[in-house]
Amino acid sequence: MCRTVDLRQAVLAKNTMAAGVLRTELTARGTTVVNLLSSPGSGKTALLERELPLARERGIEVAALTADLATENDATRLARSGAPVKQVLTDGLCHLEADMLAGHLHDWLPDATRLLFVENVGNLVCPASYDLGESLRVVLASVTEGEDKPLKYPTAFGLAQLVIVTKSDLAGPAAFDEAAFRAHVEQVNPGVEVVLTSVRTGEGAGVLVDRALAAADGDAVHTPVMARAGA
Repeated sequence: MCRTVDLRQAVLAKNTMAAGVLRTELTARGTTVVNLLSSPGSGKTALLERELPLARERGIEVAALTADLATENDATRLARSGAPVKQVLTDGLCHLEADMLAGHLHDWLPDATRLLFVENVGNLVCPASYDLGESLRVVLASVTEGEDKPLKYPTAFGLAQLVIVTKSDLAGPAAFDEAAFRAHVEQVNPGVEVVLTSVRTGEGAGVLVDRALAAADGDAVHTPVMARAGA
């Protein structure tokens, strides 16, 4: 057991170092990375389908990299925005890692990119432990997933710098208790912002881009208690 723990710590330490290098390199060229995490089907792709065109309408140079175990379906959907998009097939790996991301960005990411949205593999366990060199970490949960999601996945929600609730138009039929969800988020990550969105109704449109730009401009982002404790 000790050897297993030591190996995991070594892997995470190597990734943290690679993430720091990547963050420095991208920041120097004016690119801000936004890491989006969620369980499968929460609506990451649908949200980006809305946010990428909004960013382009505002003259913001954006790009998206999306990761899945198989298929290029998400990249096909996001490419309709006109933004540069790249699909990464992990071939069974349940998360992205910093050096993997760096390799895929090499010779692909346009120099003028202001915001890079990374749609991580649909999974709230493995991706939560891996820094990708992001300046903003966003965790999504749909109203159909239940109010106790933050308690079931405390690391993912505990390290989030922004929490986005998707499919808010289904809150009624799903009997979603917003107050309970917010309380559970606050329990694992005090002070983090929670935003409700709906691609169907337009609620929260542009919020993701606004928060990403704020991070890019150097505005202070939320520092989770869990991140401070692990520093």
